[in-house]
Amino acid sequence: MEVILISTSTVKAETSPQPISKIELTPWDLQLLPLQTIQKGLLFHKPKPPQETNSLIQHLKTSLSRTLYFFPPLAGHLSIIEHKDNRISFSIDCNNTGVLFVHTVADGVTIADILEPIYVPSLLYSFFTLNGVRNYEGVSKPVFGVQVTELVDGIFIGCSANHVVADGPTFWNFFNSWAEISRGFNVLSKPPSFNREFLDGLDCPIRIPFSIAHKKSSLTSLEPLHLQDRIFHFSKEKIGELKSRANAEIGTSSISSLQSLLAHIWRSFTRSCDGLHPDQETCIYLAIGARSRVKSIPQQYFGNALQYEATTSKVSDILERGLGYAAFEMNKMIALHTEETLWNSFESWIRNPCPLLKKVLKTGTLATSSSPLYDIYGNDFGWGRPIAVRSGVANKSRGKITVFPGAEEGSVDIEASLPPAILQAMASDAEFMNAVSI
Repeated sequence: MEVILISTSTVKAETSPQPISKIELTPWDLQLLPLQTIQKGLLFHKPKPPQETNSLIQHLKTSLSRTLYFFPPLAGHLSIIEHKDNRISFSIDCNNTGVLFVHTVADGVTIADILEPIYVPSLLYSFFTLNGVRNYEGVSKPVFGVQVTELVDGIFIGCSANHVVADGPTFWNFFNSWAEISRGFNVLSKPPSFNREFLDGLDCPIRIPFSIAHKKSSLTSLEPLHLQDRIFHFSKEKIGELKSRANAEIGTSSISSLQSLLAHIWRSFTRSCDGLHPDQETCIYLAIGARSRVKSIPQQYFGNALQYEATTSKVSDILERGLGYAAFEMNKMIALHTEETLWNSFESWIRNPCPLLKKVLKTGTLATSSSPLYDIYGNDFGWGRPIAVRSGVANKSRGKITVFPGAEEGSVDIEASLPPAILQAMASDAEFMNAVSI
């Protein structure tokens, strides 16, 4: 099976973009310069009745062009200024240079070929464009790319977004908006906000050492020989059971469904790693969102509004003190991140810039991304809801855990990137698999 390139083109905003010419970047944006793009895509059944391919591709290009009118940064590129103090600054130039659009055909590949294997087939990584591109390269390469891949019985729409320009909520707001425009909407239900008034009083653009942008990140491309991806599905009922158990063990009601689920995964992962010493530290990185914590940041804010923090514990404590302990450790860490602490970290980063996750992701470490709250299965482009979501190869590393909502209401899909031996051990972990729906 192979992916055949049909065409490559550039799609620009249909009319002159909104009057936004330049957007200054924040510490939340700049810390992501060494990383790679966000890569997420949706798998659909082919339209019924069958639609002529050229007509479908042209429709997607036209609706994409109309959507870019509302999202001018995605049709622009990064601009860079080198200062005399050996520092540099970045901003987004909203000049409508356009989005990369690629049309491919996966010869002989069916939906079943993608969904039925236990491990996500590596062929799927070729359903995305801008593979291997790091965010700082947005000065010369597109900051957004779309690849539409035809399968025998399906369509895969993969999007790659420069992570300096957009985070998860921004990415999915664009995807949702594109689907709305594709269905015939003329206005957006959730237009993005480019308000950056919270930067008032700061010396913008923020200058950073040249080395920060180009420092090699610990999140590198997936090595197919050493890592594999597997999807674990958790039903609403099983997640509810985990939440009830975690809260009961601690005697609280504050532990959330997601914290309970991640604790369940963390414990199984720790059991499945060979060679961990009981006194060794194990940790899980979580994304702390700022939109719900900082009053001056709108919910539809366009840009990055998150901070990564780790919950750390001894291996023996994670294994012996139960689900509630692991979940409550995450709960306590998250509770510490108030509006005040987020601002303190924000200002501290300006004084001492550093790349995200500067510690190498080692044995005993997990890093989570994405959210079960994103509207993924509402992305109907006019021929039905998606049947699955998958991510690309970008930023895959040992211990990367991607969290997606499941197709059924209240369910969650976990995409785990781990060595095969650990995935096999987790699959043999009866306590873990008791909560997994096959």
